[in-house]
Amino acid sequence: MNALVLGLGRSGQAAALALARRGGRVVGVDRADVDAGRLEAAGVEVRVATEEDSLLEGMDVLIKSPGVPAESPVVTAARARGVPVWSEVELASRLLPNPILGVTGTNGKTTTSELLGAVLGAPVAGNVGRALSDLDGQVPAEDWIVCELSSFQLEDIHEFRPRIAVLLNLEPDHLDRHGTFDAYRDAKLRIFENQRADDTAVVPRGLAAVGAARRVEFAGGDPLPAEPQIRGAHNRENAAAATAAARAAGIGDEQIANALRTFRGVPHRLEEIAELDGVLYVNDSKATNAAAARRAVAAYEEPLHVILGGLGKNESYDGLAQDLRARAARAYLIGAAAEELARALRNVRHERCGDLATAVQAAAATARAGEIVLLSPACASYDQFENFEQRGDEFRRLVQELR
Repeated sequence: MNALVLGLGRSGQAAALALARRGGRVVGVDRADVDAGRLEAAGVEVRVATEEDSLLEGMDVLIKSPGVPAESPVVTAARARGVPVWSEVELASRLLPNPILGVTGTNGKTTTSELLGAVLGAPVAGNVGRALSDLDGQVPAEDWIVCELSSFQLEDIHEFRPRIAVLLNLEPDHLDRHGTFDAYRDAKLRIFENQRADDTAVVPRGLAAVGAARRVEFAGGDPLPAEPQIRGAHNRENAAAATAAARAAGIGDEQIANALRTFRGVPHRLEEIAELDGVLYVNDSKATNAAAARRAVAAYEEPLHVILGGLGKNESYDGLAQDLRARAARAYLIGAAAEELARALRNVRHERCGDLATAVQAAAATARAGEIVLLSPACASYDQFENFEQRGDEFRRLVQELR
């Protein structure tokens, strides 16, 4: 198979290397400088800063990295020429013989995927940690793989078929990329489209019918084999979804209960950083939309000092503002969305801080023992940071400096 890999980030490199192992011509393209040494050693031809149509000559398939928009010139040209456009997970699912347990939704994907990995003793890949293609040849064929799936990955599937597919929730997100909520929702629901009658679809109770698979519903109030250690009503809902999926995979309740009792969550999701002078500092940098921030706010009864802001996603903050009126002692606004947030929070005590360091200092000076300083931005990070992980790491560093 001759393949053009567009975007040489984590998933693009994994796809290129997996294809190179199977022979054929593999060309990898990225706008930015990449460390081409490992790719070229494996036989991948690396091109930098070009999107010429001529790249498609002789190609059987275009592998599009999740960060590459559908309107990219090479992607548009590929579709016009009839060259199939696959996501990296589509490629990986064709290379891997393993049964896949797929997890998608607006919020809670990583927590639920990692919890399922702990329950099943299975590797977790996809939109978190490592690319699915990285597991090529690494996992016994009969073993489960848990795959976290974003809308960007699902929009370019064709035959991808998870034996168990989990949809956690649907809230407006990535409207800057998808344009409308309907388009975003449709991309998410593609997780079910290739399932068969002997597969399982795990969905929130009351969701309209999806696909041909056996349907299993869940809700946050469902009885569980054990109560999860991780905090928040939304995490109990994640645990209910994971329990339903694990049972569908044939896992017994004792094994599920053990994982629920011992799983401590993942970084940047309600991660408790430190308690200083009686004030708890919580890193929820992964809350990159308003719905996620609302779930974080609802997880605590203590007075909150909430750090909000970053790069907005063309969504309303009115619901978040309503929650904060009842729960927040004060909000501290940073980044490009600060003015928009300030308008929505006109009835909430707040101050414009500009950057994260200023916000942490202001919150630390104001918060009192028994209160919580919560970084839950409700925005993407790209205006001031490379990603939400860097933002969360910086918050952790700033809190440690407060000592």
